[in-house]
Amino acid sequence: MSPTSRPLRVGIVCPYSFDVPGGVQFHARDLAEALLAQGHHVSVLAPAAEDTPVPPYVVPAGRAIPVHYNGSVARLSFGPVMAARVRKWLAAGQFDVLHLHEPAVPSLSLLALWIADGPVVATFHTAIVRSRSLQLAYPFIRQPLEKITARIAVSEDARRTLVEHLGGDAVVIPNGVFVDQFRGAVPNPQWQGTSQRPTVAFLGRLDEPRKGLEVLLAAVPTLLAEVPGARVLVAGRGETGPAQARELIGDAADAVEFLGAVSDEDKARLLASVDVYCAPQTGGESFGIVLVEAMSAGACVVASDLGAFARVLDDGAAGVLFPTGDAQGLGSTLARVLTDGPLRAGVCAHATGLVERYDWSAVVQQVEAVYEMAVAGRDAPVGEDPSSVRDALLRRARGELR
Repeated sequence: MSPTSRPLRVGIVCPYSFDVPGGVQFHARDLAEALLAQGHHVSVLAPAAEDTPVPPYVVPAGRAIPVHYNGSVARLSFGPVMAARVRKWLAAGQFDVLHLHEPAVPSLSLLALWIADGPVVATFHTAIVRSRSLQLAYPFIRQPLEKITARIAVSEDARRTLVEHLGGDAVVIPNGVFVDQFRGAVPNPQWQGTSQRPTVAFLGRLDEPRKGLEVLLAAVPTLLAEVPGARVLVAGRGETGPAQARELIGDAADAVEFLGAVSDEDKARLLASVDVYCAPQTGGESFGIVLVEAMSAGACVVASDLGAFARVLDDGAAGVLFPTGDAQGLGSTLARVLTDGPLRAGVCAHATGLVERYDWSAVVQQVEAVYEMAVAGRDAPVGEDPSSVRDALLRRARGELR
């Protein structure tokens, strides 16, 4: 916090269930921990079953219902019962600022926005070229959206989705990563590669097509033709496994090892162990936090050339890009990166310097600046004059404004 700041009571609402963790849930959790480390008082309200392990600052709101959204399955909670729980949480929290994630989605976040009376900050994560659901929903959520005091988008792609579908604007503040947790991870010898048997990792929901696992599996025969000893380590939840891989690529599936779901600690160890982290996603990505995690752990990143990924990877300087959805191109790219040590070293060296901008120690200062401006100027919503707002926030985060 800046010298003039005071500890704030911050209420964070996560719309998606902690029963099945994902990017927004991890963001809400890590933001809460970064704010707690800064001395703020934080409570997170999120869907979660009573028996789901959650951090002590998370208040479970109950089970969620799976809903297909943005090429994925979102687990959301909505309705009168949930509204009563939101109202009770708000009354008990007496928050100085309420931070809602994805408030346009029918969820706890939208319920909290309807009920809230005070400074509201909203973070938008979704990046969609065209969303019929958002277009249809806008007339019904336009009025509550006007209650938002300050808007944040996690990337330019998410900001564009907000502007084009919901109007208004937002300051871009990226997702954060606890860089040192990945930088200091201890490699697992079972996952480490050798010159003859280099390793490639994939992390993600295995049955979600846009995560691109099928593209990676289809790339394995091309990879093995050039690097016969390569191993592909696949981590994540889902039904896809060895049988499906063998059906798709035959005997080449012998090079693919399915690790199942991994803990946060093992995720960091996996990224610190492998030669290459592969992100073969085919769309629907607004940022790509796992790219930053992999760079922090020292893995060389190979990723599809989605706009969001290209921006995180500094247009290919901090990672190697391949044409989205091109399995043969991915296989050739992986082979080239695995056999070119100087290329990997150069890419990783650039990535090492780049990741500092995404460390929570830097990101949380920008979020705090938004909170303080929201609390101080509720009647002047952030986002209406994006250029001046961005300048003010960046100067505030650097300590130039007091």
